Amino acid sequence: MSNLEVGIVGLPNVGKSTLFNAITKAGAEAANYPFCTIEPNVGVVAVPDGRLQVLHEMYNSKKTTPASVRFVDIAGLVKGAAQGEGLGNKFLEHIRQVDAIAHVVRCFEDGNITHVEGSIDPLRDIETIQTELCLADLDIVEKRISKLAKLAKSGNKEAREEDELVRRIKAALDEGHTARSLGLTADELDMIKDMNLLTLKPVLYVCNVSEEEIATADADNAYVQQVKKFAAESGSEAIAISAKVESEIAELPEEEAKEFLADMGLAESGLDKLIKAAFDLLGLMTFLTAGPDECRAWTITKGTTAPKAAGKIHTDFERGFIRAEIVSYEDLIAAGSVAAAREKGQVRTEGKDYVMQDGDVTNFLFNV
Repeated sequence: MSNLEVGIVGLPNVGKSTLFNAITKAGAEAANYPFCTIEPNVGVVAVPDGRLQVLHEMYNSKKTTPASVRFVDIAGLVKGAAQGEGLGNKFLEHIRQVDAIAHVVRCFEDGNITHVEGSIDPLRDIETIQTELCLADLDIVEKRISKLAKLAKSGNKEAREEDELVRRIKAALDEGHTARSLGLTADELDMIKDMNLLTLKPVLYVCNVSEEEIATADADNAYVQQVKKFAAESGSEAIAISAKVESEIAELPEEEAKEFLADMGLAESGLDKLIKAAFDLLGLMTFLTAGPDECRAWTITKGTTAPKAAGKIHTDFERGFIRAEIVSYEDLIAAGSVAAAREKGQVRTEGKDYVMQDGDVTNFLFNV
């Protein structure tokens, strides 16, 4: 996983485009990193990480490169998208490529902004989009079943196992349940990996609330509470943000944005909240490399071993991995320098079986 990629979905007029435009604007502002809108519907932004700036100053690095997240704006999702309504099929294909889905639901009343269904009901909206994703997956599953039928009949053991699994998924989708709800094993997921099922993707529900409600939405907004309950029951996450506030922050220089958030009683921007929630949802974390040329954050999955982490930097590092020299970020900062941390015995030598920890400041030794 080089960049974490999150697809933003939602019905029209829920605030999805406002949020996406705020995200891409936030990206375009960051001068020390090539964040930008890559295509009309892709924006790349930095993962907030205060540790990088501290390392940058410690090493006096020439450049600093944060980890990044790609947000893909998936437009055209309306009732009937799976049958090609709106820009349906084309955009459903976009979702197949992302790691996670951020599903924006409207949780605010505003007489000036009409809702496609005529009223505010986030759970109904969630069901509308979930139905479209289920229908799109059903199409793929049915094609796979007809392809497997002959092989399964001929007694091919693998085909028979896959056929049983795919039929189980079809039964769930027919009932309007996601493939994710079946709690498939790692082996089963591996078997159907190439199908790229939409309803297997982890989902983060983004409750879009009004500017006035953002500071107290978690406690006071009944719609947000409904969505949080639904998310918890379906093994997902839900956060409340205000797309309007995000678009205002995106226009401000960094210091003014901080003051603006503080005035509103918010500890962090909705975008930062969104990125952190996506990391948690996907079980991701960050290790760091630091030196006079560059300080950099790298995104890996929790449980990644040192050689695999080395491969994130370059395949040669993984192939010729000898060992890793590691000091935790906290120990390094407390010691004041690598030399001081080394004297205290805090710089460890780790081998091939070492499981990386968040905030490991790492130097890989390799030989190819």
